[in-house]
Amino acid sequence: MGQFLNNKEPYDKYRTVKNGPYFVDKSEILEELIPALQQEQRFFCITRPRRFGKTIMANMIAAFFENTEEESLFDDLYISRYKHYKEQAGRHDVIYIDFSEMPRGCRNYQEYILRIQDGLIRDIEEAYPELEIKSDAAVWDILSHVFDKTGDKFVFVMDEWDAVFHMSFITERDRENFLLFLKLLLKGKSYVELAYMTGVLPIAKYSDGSELNMFLEYNMATRVRFSEYFGFSDEEVDVLYDRYLKNTKKPQITRESLREWYDGYHTASGERLYNPRSVVCALTDNQLSNYWVSSGKYDSVFTYIRYNVDQIQNDLTLMFAGEKIPSGIQEYAATAQELKTKEEIYSAMVVYGLLTYDNGMVFIPNKELMGSYAAMMKKEESLGYVYRLANASSQMLQATLAGDTETIAKIIQYAHNTEVPILSYNNETELSAIINLVYLAARDQYRVEREDKAGKGYVDFIFYPIRHDQDCMILELKVDHKPEEAIAQIKEKEYALRFKGKTAERKEYTGRILAVGISYNSKTKEHECKIEQL
Repeated sequence: MGQFLNNKEPYDKYRTVKNGPYFVDKSEILEELIPALQQEQRFFCITRPRRFGKTIMANMIAAFFENTEEESLFDDLYISRYKHYKEQAGRHDVIYIDFSEMPRGCRNYQEYILRIQDGLIRDIEEAYPELEIKSDAAVWDILSHVFDKTGDKFVFVMDEWDAVFHMSFITERDRENFLLFLKLLLKGKSYVELAYMTGVLPIAKYSDGSELNMFLEYNMATRVRFSEYFGFSDEEVDVLYDRYLKNTKKPQITRESLREWYDGYHTASGERLYNPRSVVCALTDNQLSNYWVSSGKYDSVFTYIRYNVDQIQNDLTLMFAGEKIPSGIQEYAATAQELKTKEEIYSAMVVYGLLTYDNGMVFIPNKELMGSYAAMMKKEESLGYVYRLANASSQMLQATLAGDTETIAKIIQYAHNTEVPILSYNNETELSAIINLVYLAARDQYRVEREDKAGKGYVDFIFYPIRHDQDCMILELKVDHKPEEAIAQIKEKEYALRFKGKTAERKEYTGRILAVGISYNSKTKEHECKIEQL
């Protein structure tokens, strides 16, 4: 076992995942990779947002191909049905590199890359003691020497290939040197039997003569192939949820809530996907929560939001209200620097998994990501009116529960008087976006749904309390109509049925049901509010 050559860690890590209660078999991808062995098109770079199963997949691929005396992990998996399974499983030398790992106290690129080069050379010296290995030679020259003398080839599995682009000590010259390192290690080399590389960022393609243009690239937004192997489908989550119900003493999660929290990502073919890590964490913890943990490279994208590049804050306010924004998606590469247009920023956000893209539209995919945006809105003063309205939201919720219609109208009037750019008030959609902000604090105590099917029609906003003894709220918006008309619509359409449960069943919620009507008069520029207990 070497540090990189035939390292046993991928096998052990994949075995741990496979033995877990919420394992999903994605080994079918191997049926697509095996035929590429020793072929010209044997270089694959698959990029996905973080927490989408990339590392598990890399470990699985390494574990499958790697020469090992261990009992096969794959005899009961999908790939075992493949006609060439026995002749390929455990029959290859694998070089596995996790590019996110660094030597202790790493201070510069030279120390970082020497760890990889020196480690590979040591592994080769140990594996081929009969060959005269010149330890001061380049690693690609040494591997070529091994191939010349023995005919041995290697399967390369490389995880987090783009990690180096986000290391604090890396310079622009270092980035160029890293791309050159990958080119010299892989491109045109006969010793490469297969190269599988994964990360978040696509490879930078400067021209047809790019350093790494031998790679076939596959991202989630624009390439269909390999889509089914990353993320969880509805059917896969159904299976996991059944396991959860069988294995959990007091289940606290509904199937629909998993969809609301973690679904909403889209493949290039339009298939919906769940964030796999979040689903597994929620089922393991028996709790719905935000498992999206921030990190520096993703925060850098939010910088463009803070500085309101190309008026992006207005679009995000609409997206926070559940709207979809028309946008094209461009190639966003590892070396992309300044982002100057909405399309460039949205393309980066889709790559990072902060937005999803479907049919020419970008939008926030689910409640988990909504929570991340909500946290940003409440703490980032640089967001201007978005920050101010979000921080007025606690007062707005208290006023609503207290029936204080004057304060409610005053807060919304404040939003208008601050000349919020989005408030042209031409339609209820724009008013809805502001309502989302001024009721932001309610999301801590309520599941807030917009245009939810209720009774005989669709209600603008419905607030389902997390604690069933809390008050429920139904909110209807009107432009150039009286708030009394909104209340009348709530009654006529029987929206309150969403809270009262079915006949002969125990009521789902025991608190008050409040009907809230909010109106805006486009002539007088005044807001009115009426609240009535149903």
